[in-house]
Amino acid sequence: MTTAQPATRPANPRFSSGPCAKIPTYALEKLADAPLGRSHRAAVGKAKLKAAIEETRELLNIPADYRIGIVPASDTGAVEMAMWSMLGARHVEMLAWESFGSGWVTDVVKQLKLDATVKTADYGQIVDFNTVDFNNDVVFTWNGTTSGCRLPNGDAIPADREGITICDATSAAFAQDLPWDKLDVTTFSWQKVMGGEAAHGMIVLSPRAVERLESYTPAWPLPKIFRMTKGGKLIEGIFVGETINTPSMLAVEDYLVALDWARSIGGLKALFARADANAKAIWDFCAQKDWIANLAEDDATRSNTSVCLKFTDDRIKDGATFAKAVAKRLEKEGVALDIGAYRDAPAGLRIWCGATVETADIEALLPWLEWAFEAEIEAQA
Repeated sequence: MTTAQPATRPANPRFSSGPCAKIPTYALEKLADAPLGRSHRAAVGKAKLKAAIEETRELLNIPADYRIGIVPASDTGAVEMAMWSMLGARHVEMLAWESFGSGWVTDVVKQLKLDATVKTADYGQIVDFNTVDFNNDVVFTWNGTTSGCRLPNGDAIPADREGITICDATSAAFAQDLPWDKLDVTTFSWQKVMGGEAAHGMIVLSPRAVERLESYTPAWPLPKIFRMTKGGKLIEGIFVGETINTPSMLAVEDYLVALDWARSIGGLKALFARADANAKAIWDFCAQKDWIANLAEDDATRSNTSVCLKFTDDRIKDGATFAKAVAKRLEKEGVALDIGAYRDAPAGLRIWCGATVETADIEALLPWLEWAFEAEIEAQA
C-alpha cells in the first residue's frame, strides 16, 4: 500500500449514531448517586425521575403547559404510544424520507389499518411540507437519522392547524432548534445527542395533544404501556415521574449527569454549536474532495448530527462492498467505530456529530477517511 497513514488518531473513535458517544467528561464514578436497589416509587426514585423531566424542560425551553413523560422502549415506544393513542380521530398524512419514517408508515397503514395519505421522498431529500394539509394529523421525523436529511425549520406548519403533529425528533433534540408551538407530540431518546443509555424514551405533549387524548378513544385495544388516560382524563402521574413500568435508575442517573454536563458548557446554544462545528468539519472536507459528498442534496436540509456520506468516484466498482470495506478498515485501525451506513440506506458512511463528540476527533478522523478510501481504490485495482 502506497498511501501513508495519518500521524494523528481520534482520541475517541466512537462515532456511532446510537447509542452515541458518552459525554467528554464521562466516568462511571459520576453515577455513584444512583439509588440502585431502591424502588422507583420511593421518594428518592420519584425525585430523580421528576428531576429528569424538569431539567429536560429547562434545557430544551419546553413551555410550562406542555407535559413531559419518561416512557418505555426508547423513542420507538414513545412514537408508537402517540400513534396508537391519538390517531384515527382525523385523516392522517404520513411523511417519510428515511427508514424510521417508513417504519411509522408501516405501523399506521398495516397495523392500525388507517386510510392514510402517504408522502415519501428518496434518501437525500425530504418531503415538501408545502404540500401537506395540516388540517389532518401529520406524522414525520424531524431529522432523518438514516438519511442525514432534516427539516430546516417549522415555517410550513401553520399555527392555526386543526390536526395534531406527531414528530419523531430523536436525533434532533438537543442539537436542532425545535419550534414547540408547531409540535403537538415530540419524542426522543436519551441515547442520541446526550449520549445516554438506551431503552428509555421521552414524550412531550402540547395542550392540543392532551385535549386529543381526553376527547378521543381509539377503536383498537391499547396495551398497558401505551395508556396515557384513565376514565377520559390524562394520567398526570406519568408526567411527574410516575413511570408506566420500572425504569433503570442507573440509566436515569446517567441522563441526569449528561444534563448537568450540558448546563456546565453553556446549555442548549452550546450543544447546538458543538454539533454544528462537528458537522461543518465534515462538510468542509467533502467540499474539497471529488470522491465523497453529503447524501443530503440540499444544503439547507443537511443534518448536523447524523451526517450521511456517499462515495462518488467513478473507479468504484461495487458501492456497497466498497463502503463496507472502508468502514471495516477504519474500525480495524481503531480510528472509527460503527460508521457504516444504515442497512436500509444507500451505500456509504454515517458519522455521528452530536454534541458529545469532540470536533478534534472529527478533524483527526478525516485524513484517515481519505487514507482508507485510497487504500480501497488501490486494493480493487
